[in-house]
Amino acid sequence: MEGETSRRASFLPLSLFIMAIAIIAVGGSIRINDAGESCPEWPTCFGSWHFDVSPSEQAAYWDDHPEQIDSRGELHRYSTFQIFVEWFHRLLVGIIAIPILLNVLYTKRTTHVYGEHTFHVASLAGLLLILQAFAGYVTVRFDNADWTVALHLVLACSFAGLLLWQYMSMRIRESVKWKFLTTPPELVQSHFRRVFTMAISVGILLVLGAWVASSAGGNYNQSCSVGFPEGWPQCQGSFLPSFDEPGVFVQLIHRFGAVIVGLILVMNTGDLRRIKPEHTEIEPFVTMAELTAGIWVLNVLVGGSYIVFAKIGDFPEWLSLLHLIVGVSAFLVALTHVFMVRFCIMKGRYDSTGSESE
Repeated sequence: MEGETSRRASFLPLSLFIMAIAIIAVGGSIRINDAGESCPEWPTCFGSWHFDVSPSEQAAYWDDHPEQIDSRGELHRYSTFQIFVEWFHRLLVGIIAIPILLNVLYTKRTTHVYGEHTFHVASLAGLLLILQAFAGYVTVRFDNADWTVALHLVLACSFAGLLLWQYMSMRIRESVKWKFLTTPPELVQSHFRRVFTMAISVGILLVLGAWVASSAGGNYNQSCSVGFPEGWPQCQGSFLPSFDEPGVFVQLIHRFGAVIVGLILVMNTGDLRRIKPEHTEIEPFVTMAELTAGIWVLNVLVGGSYIVFAKIGDFPEWLSLLHLIVGVSAFLVALTHVFMVRFCIMKGRYDSTGSESE
């Protein structure tokens, strides 16, 4: 076993996890560049496998396929860069499919080292990649409807989370000396629900953000006006604005959701910090809770800046992409916190029984 694990096979799921994050980031750049419909069909773009599609070729395609004309109309033309961003996103998904398959085959061959559980996780990650590709088709098919964008993001985060779990599982099998594994499992078990609640709340907020960004083609972003304080933290110059504008309701759900999630994070982090003086072993878990809350605060500021520094019809879309990336980071940190608790409990069960606990 020592010879097997010295190769650090866990580098593979870690690399795949990093690539999954890159795919999410590129997916976010599709929206901010208004390129969500720049490939009207899937998996090709205007009937070709490349991204260099001229305006005349786009016009010819619309003439031949009028049923695929998107919400911008048959006279709209996409730039080469817009088509490239969508094309590149699809290319990354295709590229990652090969090492994902190798990952499944390797974990199957090394079940004597990493266990059947690791093979099952790798297989599930492969299935999620297929579902993610299908969700990409659905997103194109339904003209980037808000629910399709949210579904796409949920599947992408779940895919990344599975790869992170596999990496941590394999490293533990490789006898890594992570400090949190030395924490008495009975100490963290009572806090599992609290940690799980933090992760779920951040995840729901992430979905709400995708809903706001994609609703009505992203036009709901300016429903609360812009600038400080009229656009943020207020909405149309008031904390209780009129709902005459349809996007106001969507915006306020997201904003109030952020407040509620903040309260959940602060309260649960405070509870963990209160027991730290008596149980210093819990420090790694307190640190993860504080990190989640800190990233949440940062993302609130980034989201607010997106409105404050905007002008009507002209939003700093790079801040929107940053908002997505920081939001995904907050969720993955919260998810890692959950994984730490689970692995600590599982290790405690294994140490006490000497049998497979996964």
